[in-house]
Amino acid sequence: MSATDFTTEQIAIMDKIISRYPRSRSAVMPLLHYVQSIDGFVSPRGIEKIAEILELATAEVTAVSSFYTQYLTKPVGEYHVGVCINTLCAVMGGDAIYDSVSDHLGIGNHETTKDGKVSLERIECNAACDYAPVVMVNWEFYDNQTPQSVNDLVDAARAGNPPAPTRGPNKLRTWKENSAVLAGLDDGLANEGISAGEASLRGLKIAKDSK
Repeated sequence: MSATDFTTEQIAIMDKIISRYPRSRSAVMPLLHYVQSIDGFVSPRGIEKIAEILELATAEVTAVSSFYTQYLTKPVGEYHVGVCINTLCAVMGGDAIYDSVSDHLGIGNHETTKDGKVSLERIECNAACDYAPVVMVNWEFYDNQTPQSVNDLVDAARAGNPPAPTRGPNKLRTWKENSAVLAGLDDGLANEGISAGEASLRGLKIAKDSK
């Protein structure tokens, strides 16, 4: 087996993902997530394999992977930290959080610590403005953060004991593990924790109470 090959089991999972769609090319996005769950990023061999099994040009697969920011073109840390620096989070302290954790880790945007544990990204929006400032780690929410809390978070992650997300599962999964979930593979944790907190539901409550 060459370095560019995927295992028989991995190919079988790719085929299972494709089978969910009436048109095979619709599986491009979950297959890209699945490649990230194996290689840690959208690798050249992953693009080639997806193009091959979907009978697409590699340029078509690359076009999708380069359009969406969740697909990364180089390996990231076991814990990928995204700090929202868009307007509301920035005003509430997002810029200060990013500057603090960047200095604390000694890395910048799209860089990874030398031990390979943590990588950092400036995120334009984490879609959680009601909990600003928000940080995501492997796409799990950490709400109402401060510079110190994020520094503590990355320290715990590097030590192999990250705190649980504010919303979502009771344990933070690794980058590769969560990439598999985004590919559509069930990790059995969908019902853990809360998905919508008090701040998100407040508007709904006000609407109901006003009737």
